[in-house]
Amino acid sequence: MRKRSFFGLSKPCFKYELATDTSARPVAIPTPGQVTLYIKTPYKQASNLLKVGTPVKTGQRLVLREDDDVCAISSATGTICAIGPFLADFGKAWTAVTIKTEGKDDVDPEFSAFAAEPSLETLERFLSAGPGEPDFSPLMDAGRPVNTIVIYGGNADLLINTSLYVLKNNIEIINAGIEVLRKATGVQEIVIAVPKESVQNYSGHLDARIQPFSSQYPYAQPLMILHDLTGRLPDESGPSSMGIHFLRAEAVAAIGQAFNSGLLPIEKTVTVIDKQGAKHLARARIGTPVGDLLKKFDIPINDQDKIVFGGPMTGNAIYSEDLPVGPDTDAVMVQDKSEIPLYSDYPCINCGDCVRVCPANVPVNLLVRFLEAGQYSEGADLYDLYSCIECGLCSYVCVSRIPIFQYIKLAKYELGRILSAEEMNEQ
Repeated sequence: MRKRSFFGLSKPCFKYELATDTSARPVAIPTPGQVTLYIKTPYKQASNLLKVGTPVKTGQRLVLREDDDVCAISSATGTICAIGPFLADFGKAWTAVTIKTEGKDDVDPEFSAFAAEPSLETLERFLSAGPGEPDFSPLMDAGRPVNTIVIYGGNADLLINTSLYVLKNNIEIINAGIEVLRKATGVQEIVIAVPKESVQNYSGHLDARIQPFSSQYPYAQPLMILHDLTGRLPDESGPSSMGIHFLRAEAVAAIGQAFNSGLLPIEKTVTVIDKQGAKHLARARIGTPVGDLLKKFDIPINDQDKIVFGGPMTGNAIYSEDLPVGPDTDAVMVQDKSEIPLYSDYPCINCGDCVRVCPANVPVNLLVRFLEAGQYSEGADLYDLYSCIECGLCSYVCVSRIPIFQYIKLAKYELGRILSAEEMNEQ
């Protein structure tokens, strides 16, 4: 990886990870003394079913109120020792449930009663909080029916081995997951996106159409794959507005594993990237503190070092080793303080590097001026906000060190909230 920005007309040329050693199994992380799970709905103490002292079983569905659809799946047997509000990225209000674990698993039997006959309701109820954190809601929207499911077999960021490892080592389980999806959703057109160098490894083995993508970053981004499939990009409603829905390969493997075994998957495959850029694969229970992974691989954390959930281009920094591995945590990266590029509030100098590097041809230099001022709707209407594929290359090359990528994500989030509120008002 280069440590400085690129200048001139040349674009950065990064390659995705391809040479995953399929014989090297992930290192198993022992069950921690405590796991922390997030229920992605605000905490309301008065009406909670869950309280400190409540016993829970492995695979138990945890909800705050009986009629809630949003849940977490307990990854261990134990007793709730803490529950309270958690402030996530962009000010999202969640509920954090911490479980003091016991030495052995007592499996909750509820899911096994539903495993014989797949349905969308079962998938939504039990597997939306599982590995890969699949979003089933677009598949349940009768107003905008999905006719194609794209299984994403690549890694959206650099240095990450997770998705490719899961795809290479779980072909039978993924095929079982594809069969479950077809039965539950009625969608017959299922596509699996894989690097073009690996097409021969999967052709004839996977029960779906293979869609190759370039190994050059960022052509494995889901929106770039969508463009390759359809020749266009979606509007603010996302790929579902085009009748297409994306699921991670790990999510489909989890679906297949769940319906084959009658047990809900509770472990996550994670790529751990140390300060030298070396990669390690780990297998940990969802909710395991990230510090346990770093200790297992002898990665020291010093003052002013940075811990990132995700890869170097699009990952999010976290503030504590106590934060847990989530169902969507594909990678944990540690940067030494001497390697961290600093952001600034220095104004744009209009050099044009961000425009030249953008694979979607967004006029980033003009867009960011509106986003800095909080004029998100104007930026979307005038300068193609929703054409952005969120690859992070603009931030990487920015001479002024403006956090363009973060501005774009914030703008899309805020506009998404406005759109959701308008749709609810129309109902």
